[in-house]
Amino acid sequence: MNESSWGAAPPGAGHRASPDHGPASSLRGVAPPAPAGPGHGWGDPDRTRPLPFVPGPGGHQDDDRERRDLRDSRDHLDDRGAARPSGPLFRDEKPQEPMPTPLSGSDSSPDSEKPKKKSAGRNLRAAIGVGIGLGAIIVASLFVYKPVFIGVIAIAVVVGLWELTSRLAERKDIKVPLVPLAVGGTAMVVAGYVRGAEGAWVAMALTALAVLVWRMTEAPENYLRDVTSGVFAAFYVPFLATFVALMLAAEPDGPERVLTFLMLTVVSDTGAYAVGWRFGRHKLAPRISPGKTREGLVGAVLFAMVAGALCMEFLIVHGAWWQGLLLGLAVAASATLGDLGESMIKRDLGIKDMGTLLPGHGGIMDRLDSLLPTAPVVWLLFVIFVGSG
Repeated sequence: MNESSWGAAPPGAGHRASPDHGPASSLRGVAPPAPAGPGHGWGDPDRTRPLPFVPGPGGHQDDDRERRDLRDSRDHLDDRGAARPSGPLFRDEKPQEPMPTPLSGSDSSPDSEKPKKKSAGRNLRAAIGVGIGLGAIIVASLFVYKPVFIGVIAIAVVVGLWELTSRLAERKDIKVPLVPLAVGGTAMVVAGYVRGAEGAWVAMALTALAVLVWRMTEAPENYLRDVTSGVFAAFYVPFLATFVALMLAAEPDGPERVLTFLMLTVVSDTGAYAVGWRFGRHKLAPRISPGKTREGLVGAVLFAMVAGALCMEFLIVHGAWWQGLLLGLAVAASATLGDLGESMIKRDLGIKDMGTLLPGHGGIMDRLDSLLPTAPVVWLLFVIFVGSG
């Protein structure tokens, strides 16, 4: 309160002095006694309440301001009539923050504080059933009649190309000609099995040329983008799959080499999933695949190395267990990189799976993501360790 608040009020401002009370009642800043009433005597000081404010020189404006202050102070009274301060009482005192009140049905309930169980994110029963079915078909065709297995590879290649080109058209409006890719991809697999690596390279070159010519039948807009994507699709799916046919053509243990390749890739993925789901804490590549962890990669390496040592010792002619350790390490690395590579493609396209053909797995390309980049690595190591056959 400033100094002027204690000054005398001008005539007509504040409370007027009553003529019945004499000159003493008109003193500056002194309030007249309360009117007499029941239980209120003139001489009882305990029952005399002074005025809550002293008028200043502002006249009626000061009166109105003081009345507003009184009204605001009454708004801060609690139910018992006690003053409830709305801010700190002292300058160096911090205001107290209200305690948060949990809402009904909010996350602060005791049930919400319980740790959530980890989920696989897919239908495991369907995934296991489909995996067993595919494994039975592959093993039967692999050891009964080799050309049948070449047909299985060709079908997987064509379906994978269809999924990839369909997603490119839907999400990026990239028009990749499927017909020359499907025909050329099948030719690559067959040529690799019959004529070896030289036949596969020739078929790859002819397929790329067919994509260039086929795209010329449409408008020239985005021609370079479309044919580049077509050549990439031809290399990524059928050409890499051709190395499986090259392993199958080896004598006398071609089927065993293919079986070792498939088993090591599956064991690597299984080890990564099992160890990562149970012990995974540190992300491997969070921007590409948030579900993969470094602990999962360690599990993939250990599982694949053990499986590689066993397969090289008991399945591959002239194979050694130490070669299997190196083979398993290479398979774990290539399978992980292949999985991350397809995750990059799917993130760029804004999709979770390439298709829905296989329940619990997604599409064919979602199962080939680890196999395709691993095939040339395994083929090369077989050639180095035990020869091309």
